[in-house]
Amino acid sequence: MTEHATVKAALMSQAIETPSWAYGNSGTRFKVFARPGVPRTPEEKLDDAAKVHEFTGAAPTVALHIPWDTVDDYAALAEHARDRGLALGAVNANTFQDDAYRLGSVCHPEAAVRRKALDHLMRCVDIMDATGSRDLKLWFADGTNYPGQDDIHERQDRLAEALAAVYERLDDDQRMLVEYKLFEPAFYTTDVPDWGTAYAHCLKLGPKAQVVVDTGHHAPGTNIEFIVATLLREGRLGGFDFNSRFYADDDLMVGAADPFQLFRIMYEVVRGGGLTADVAFMLDQCHNIEEKIPAIIRSVMNVQEATAKALLVDRDALAAAQRTGDVLEANAVLMDAYNTDVRPLLAEIREEQGLDGDPMAAYRRSGWAAKTAEERIGGQQAGWGA
Repeated sequence: MTEHATVKAALMSQAIETPSWAYGNSGTRFKVFARPGVPRTPEEKLDDAAKVHEFTGAAPTVALHIPWDTVDDYAALAEHARDRGLALGAVNANTFQDDAYRLGSVCHPEAAVRRKALDHLMRCVDIMDATGSRDLKLWFADGTNYPGQDDIHERQDRLAEALAAVYERLDDDQRMLVEYKLFEPAFYTTDVPDWGTAYAHCLKLGPKAQVVVDTGHHAPGTNIEFIVATLLREGRLGGFDFNSRFYADDDLMVGAADPFQLFRIMYEVVRGGGLTADVAFMLDQCHNIEEKIPAIIRSVMNVQEATAKALLVDRDALAAAQRTGDVLEANAVLMDAYNTDVRPLLAEIREEQGLDGDPMAAYRRSGWAAKTAEERIGGQQAGWGA
């Protein structure tokens, strides 16, 4: 197989999971801006997600969020997805939107609250059993706001106890993806603030526990690609939550703020074998002022473009420059790949798959936005927290 064919094959097999919540209304603490045609039910979210996959050919799974995507029959929801050419992906737990969790969930000082949170996590695994989902994604808002508020050591013990219980509940073909976040909503200590803390807990649990890297969850200037390289080297990179940040956890379209960073991350994924490993490429975004489906299509395309450029890096030339200490040449090899216009290549790949080379234009022509705006009248639109 030629190098060109190898690159094309890798891109054709890449799958990017879209999040159900990105199809709903979202905003800031100041205002949520509603748009016509926004889904009202989990089923309608899947209908929209099917359009993203229809036009990109690269988004075959949809992540759920519980309780935002609660239904009476999860097997039926999975069937609804299959009927639209999709599968249900990661199940995201929510232990941060109940009054009981004011002082934490699985790290809360009260046993009754910890039990409530653990019961929810176990319920999420039950849902995975019904939907056929592989991954349980865990992000905890737990932390403290003031020095002395709680015992930091004991909170880590409580966290470890809860994770161990959930880990034991998982089937052999299921995984736990542990996410981390620098801060927010806790402002003094966060119980899972960095990749090292997540990695340490996963290491004690076993191979079914993996770290997920949210690209918006780092301090400014953090070298995320180093974290990615290290986790891949250790066999503990379970997946990504792709988004883009300017200040903190902004959840903007992936690649919007720093497409070069996304390229650097994807190069380490390619270098570390992440494209052929069980690394989940997931979006975790909110679309506050832009149209939802076009923004998600654009995000999928941004990940594809960064991946294509990463695949085009001349690894032999880079290794030669690195061995001889030719700093400028090594950097130039990376920059040559980054500066390559890969859009014609990706258009060619889509057309070979029977798709339109321009997913955005194809979606605009489809009339789906006008159709849903006309049909989705009445009911309550889905949004942040629902």
